[in-house]
Amino acid sequence: MFLRQLTRTIAIGATAIAVVAAVAFPATISAQGMPGSRGSNARSVPATGGVVGTVDSVSPSSFAVSTSAGQKVIVNEVSSTEYRRGTSSTSASAISKGDSVLVLGIVNGPTITTSHVIVQTADKGGSATSSAQGVVPFQRGAPSAAKQVGQIPANYSQGSGTIVSGTEANKATEAALASYPGGVVDRVVELSNGEYEVHNIGVNWPHHIFVTHDFKVVGAF
Repeated sequence: MFLRQLTRTIAIGATAIAVVAAVAFPATISAQGMPGSRGSNARSVPATGGVVGTVDSVSPSSFAVSTSAGQKVIVNEVSSTEYRRGTSSTSASAISKGDSVLVLGIVNGPTITTSHVIVQTADKGGSATSSAQGVVPFQRGAPSAAKQVGQIPANYSQGSGTIVSGTEANKATEAALASYPGGVVDRVVELSNGEYEVHNIGVNWPHHIFVTHDFKVVGAF
């Protein structure tokens, strides 16, 4: 009798522990369910962005790009990718090693699934390069530059805003990269005042580039 009661007590205790464990340590935690996240506004998911750089190599369905600040990006092409050389439509075969390109699409770490590839003209590429003087390339272990230029929206706080996509995200990305090439834009958020914050990674400065609703860069930090 004592042995039967002891066995039953152990079983009940084990069940209770299992229930507590299931509550305290769920098997998976969704980013959308974390405190402070807002579903599609979660910052860890791939989002619309882009990069400006030079084509290092070309394969049948992708190509590699290096930025002026030394970042390496793999660009995956899909059947819906649109290509331009300057303002004229072109095709994937127009992409060659050494070309200066603007790539727009869905950014996931060091990879971009591209929606648009623009082969830049010599004039545009030159102006982009000349404006890169303020960008601080990434250096492992070095702190980000503590500087601010231009206008930062009043009451701005990091992590605020709603992630946007499509034409507005592409235009904001293009404007930001024209002023500050070298990094990789991994998301664009619309702020409460209607302006955009373009998030820039892969450099030590700037990480946040502010673009007006009519796509003019007004500040960065």
